[in-house]
Amino acid sequence: MIRSRGLSIPHRFAGHRHTRQLLVLAVLAALAITGWADAVLAAGTDAITGDGSTDLAAPSAELSVWAAIVLGLVEGLTEYLPVSSTGHLLVTNKILGLGQTEQAETALETYAICIQSGAILAVFVLYRQRVRQMIDGLLGRSEEGRRVLFGVIVAFIPTAIIGLALIGVVRDRLFGIGPIAAAWLVGGLAILALTRSGVMERGGLDLGDITARHAVIIGIAQSIALWPGVSRSLITIVAAVLVGLSLRAAVEFAFLLGLVTLGAATAVTALTEGGQLVDLYGWFTPAIGLVVAFLSALASIKWMVSWLQDRSFEVFGYYRIVIGVVAFGALAIGWL
Repeated sequence: MIRSRGLSIPHRFAGHRHTRQLLVLAVLAALAITGWADAVLAAGTDAITGDGSTDLAAPSAELSVWAAIVLGLVEGLTEYLPVSSTGHLLVTNKILGLGQTEQAETALETYAICIQSGAILAVFVLYRQRVRQMIDGLLGRSEEGRRVLFGVIVAFIPTAIIGLALIGVVRDRLFGIGPIAAAWLVGGLAILALTRSGVMERGGLDLGDITARHAVIIGIAQSIALWPGVSRSLITIVAAVLVGLSLRAAVEFAFLLGLVTLGAATAVTALTEGGQLVDLYGWFTPAIGLVVAFLSALASIKWMVSWLQDRSFEVFGYYRIVIGVVAFGALAIGWL
C-alpha cells in the first residue's frame, strides 16, 4: 500500500523480527534498571549522593519505578499511533491510582509531557535522513527539504496559537474518562468510515509537494487533538490525506510535525514546571520513564510503518472503538 521511499525507514530498523527484539530489549532494560534502582535505594543511595541522601534519586510513593516504566511504555507505544497517548496516560494514571493530590496531579501532567522527549528522540533516530534533508533545506542545499521544513513550521503555528488560547479550558472540561472515551469512539468510527470509503487508500501528493495552504489546514486541524482521546497523530494524518497528500506522505508528515509540536510542549513544560517534577519525584525515576518511552516508541513506529506496507488503516478504528466501549463500561460500574 505505502511502500514508497517517503514512508520507509532504514532497513536495519524494519521488519517484525527487529520489532520483537526492540520490545524484548525494552522489557529487559526496564527489568535491569528496576533491579539496580531497588538495590541502590535499599543501600541508601550513597553512591549517588555521597552522604546517604535520597533527595535526587529516590522516587516518591506517588511515582514508583514500576509506575514510571508503565507510563513510559504507554507513552512510547501510543504517541505516534492514531490512538491518543494523552488519553491512554490519563486512564493509566487512574488505574494505577496516581495523582491523588493536586501537587501530584500537576507533577504527573508534567512528567507525561517531559517523557515525550523519548518518543521525539525515536523519530530523530528513525528519520534522521529526512531531518538532515530539512536542515539542508534551511541552509539552502535542498529544495525538497526546504519545502518540507516550511510545511512543518507553517502547520505548527496555528496549533501553537490555538493551543495557548484554549489549553486552560480543555484541562478544566475535557480531562476526564468520559470525554476521552467519547473521543476514542468517534475517532474509531471516523477511521472506519474514511477507510471503507476509500479516502485513506487513494493516492496523493508526495511530502515534497506540500504547500502553505495544506500546512495551515493541517495545523488548524491538529489543534482538535487538544481534546484528550482525539489523537494528534490521527487528526494530522486524516487532515493531510483530505487536503491531498498520500497516506504515505501524511504519516511521515505526522511524525515530523510531532517533532516540533511535542518538542515545543516538552521544552516549555520542562522549563516552567520541571523543577517541581524533580522536587517531587527526583531525577532518576523520570529518567527511567524517558528511556522506556524511547525504546517502546522505536518499536511502535517500526510496527506501524511495517503494518501499513500492505494492511489497512482501519485496525486503529477497531481498536479505538473497543477501548472506548471498555472505558465507558468501566466508568459506568465505577472502576474508573
